[in-house]
Amino acid sequence: MNEVISTLFEYLHDHWIKFLTAAAFMVVGWFLGKRRAKAQWRKKEFLNRINVSLNVLRDGKLMIRTILEKTAEEIFLNSVAAEAVIASAGNTTPQDALLPLPEKEYWYYLNSILNEIAEKFAQGQLRRDMGQPVQRELYLLCLTCECAGEMRTRKIRAMMIRKASLESLPAGQPQFENPTHVTRWETLRQLASSWKAKPHCFLEMEVCL
Repeated sequence: MNEVISTLFEYLHDHWIKFLTAAAFMVVGWFLGKRRAKAQWRKKEFLNRINVSLNVLRDGKLMIRTILEKTAEEIFLNSVAAEAVIASAGNTTPQDALLPLPEKEYWYYLNSILNEIAEKFAQGQLRRDMGQPVQRELYLLCLTCECAGEMRTRKIRAMMIRKASLESLPAGQPQFENPTHVTRWETLRQLASSWKAKPHCFLEMEVCL
């Protein structure tokens, strides 16, 4: 027993600087993480979150509903991809809410989100395969980070909207469930133009129910 204790003391004596350095890094990491979390809460910015937002235009009214929300790493399954999306979110403008990601890579980011959404509607696809009656609709999916107007929280939003709705937005402003949704309306108007000019920033998806 004495030999074991002696060996342990010798090991600690030889490596105490490594242990002290590791502990210091842990404390600094905790402090910086806490500070970053407080800053995010103060600004109401949560750019590490991906919110899939359904945008509905019906009877002259704009409605916004959340389909799902996860962290960037949960959706993209790769820290490099997640960091690229988060960094890109900081480069959007009031005039263009689309994430400025490389054109050649855009499909991969959108497809990762599509896979998450597809799980929500898998039963509809199975019913369709079995020949059972289903309702089908084409949606457009795109990655945005709104920074214009008054937003309660700033997140990366994967916006879903019926393709037919985006291609035929009404000329007049719809009614809003909340006054801050005027920002979303302006974003949708931007997206209607971008769908024609930058189709690589969008992904078509068929939903079956």
